[in-house]
Amino acid sequence: MKTNLVRRSVLMAGSLLAAGALVMPTLAQAQALKPGKLRVAILADIANFDPAQFSSVNFPLIKNLYDSLIEYTAEGQAIPSLASAWQIGAGNNSVTLTLRKDVKFHSGAPFNAEAVAATLKKSADPKTGKNVYPTMSVVKDWTVVDPYTIRLNFNNPVPDKQITDLLQFISPIEPAGIETAETKPAGTGAYMLAERVLGQRVRMVVNPNYWRAEKPLISEVTLTVFSDNDAASAALESGSVDIVYGGSSRSALRLRNAGNQLIQGPGPLVQVFRINSTQGPFKNDKFRQAFNHLMDRAAILQIGYAGLGQVTALPWAPASPAVDKSYDTKYAFDLDKAKALLKESGLSEAAMNDWKMLVNGGDQASLAISQVVQSTLAKVGIKIELDLKQGSEYIDALLGGKFAATFGGIGNVQKFPTRVATNSIYRTVKNPVLGDPHPHPAYVAAIERVNTAFGTDVKPAYDNLNKVLVESAFAIPTNTYDIGLIVASPKVGGISREIDNMLVVRTIGLR
Repeated sequence: MKTNLVRRSVLMAGSLLAAGALVMPTLAQAQALKPGKLRVAILADIANFDPAQFSSVNFPLIKNLYDSLIEYTAEGQAIPSLASAWQIGAGNNSVTLTLRKDVKFHSGAPFNAEAVAATLKKSADPKTGKNVYPTMSVVKDWTVVDPYTIRLNFNNPVPDKQITDLLQFISPIEPAGIETAETKPAGTGAYMLAERVLGQRVRMVVNPNYWRAEKPLISEVTLTVFSDNDAASAALESGSVDIVYGGSSRSALRLRNAGNQLIQGPGPLVQVFRINSTQGPFKNDKFRQAFNHLMDRAAILQIGYAGLGQVTALPWAPASPAVDKSYDTKYAFDLDKAKALLKESGLSEAAMNDWKMLVNGGDQASLAISQVVQSTLAKVGIKIELDLKQGSEYIDALLGGKFAATFGGIGNVQKFPTRVATNSIYRTVKNPVLGDPHPHPAYVAAIERVNTAFGTDVKPAYDNLNKVLVESAFAIPTNTYDIGLIVASPKVGGISREIDNMLVVRTIGLR
């Protein structure tokens, strides 16, 4: 372990020197870029300003209003941010962070270890931790060593990558602003909130006291909410906006063909057919397993996402260490194999048809791929209705487990494999769909095995998790697809490929 600690210390020192070059455009690019204002079209209004609300509608804001403790390059290398260095303790039972001393929150309050401790307390509370809360489950407690050093102590030994995932996920909030973070941002980021008009726009201005040596070229960012892809695309083509963020794959491809830039990030989502295995025919293992072969993944990818992505039978992005492409062949679309499993289920035709598919009626891709599956199921004698819901009604059904089956994207699948358990359908405890105790104990055990695997035990743990996922079959992946697609005018340069596909304005300039 001493050898590992020395190696990590050297890596941290190297990262300190390389951080700017890894995150920012090259010097030649920076010299070619000019200052100015940036106009961005978004397709949905933001939820709020809390960085723990890690949902895609907030992705245009999080990395602009806040900084995280560390960052990842597009290739997944951990580099310093608010933490200038970190050291994983002996036995992987803790990590000690050295914090920057030259950082202030937007209010002018100092950033320090007490501020990080306050954010950790919020994150560890199931009532306030939101999307960060499940990731905090590995943390036992924390100790403020001195004003600029804090140590996180873990319940059990935690793999290196899982530790850096946690640090990258946490964006410190000023302690005085934690309770009001939803309505008033309180970060250290390169931009500060200037205006919000509900349902119309958010305007941010540059933080004049930003801590990074590479100062942002963009002085003001306006995020304008557009009602649909066509309206946002028209605004880009007319020159009314400079970027469309989060548009559809089909629109993005058309705009690229018209001479605009298309930037795909390294953090796609995986589209998953989520199954409520606690009700109806889905209680039956063989019935669920048949759906591994009932997904026409190629058709779903083409019809839903214009082919922009990859088919996958496992819930991993290509960069995940748990990827095993052999599953794409073994569990490929095959009606004969599906029929055999349906027969093995012993269910009657009436029982197999006794459910509806919940559909997000406000999302064209979800509607289109649900229709593909509906048509495929009819070929094996399963004739079902689509239960279309929109807006809050759909979200309530999705997160409340009020469905038999539905499509939904999942994230964090390019990082440590058990980060998949931060998604509602894959949670091992307090699962909003499957409940407590979890009805698939083999899956819970497989997640725990990955979390505690080191050295030569790692690959067998990944292999076991993949095997359990297809056998338990409470979630059937179909394809990756891009979230946070960036389509930019040719006059925009310096766009970063952020690991979670968020918009990072501090690296952008105009040509």
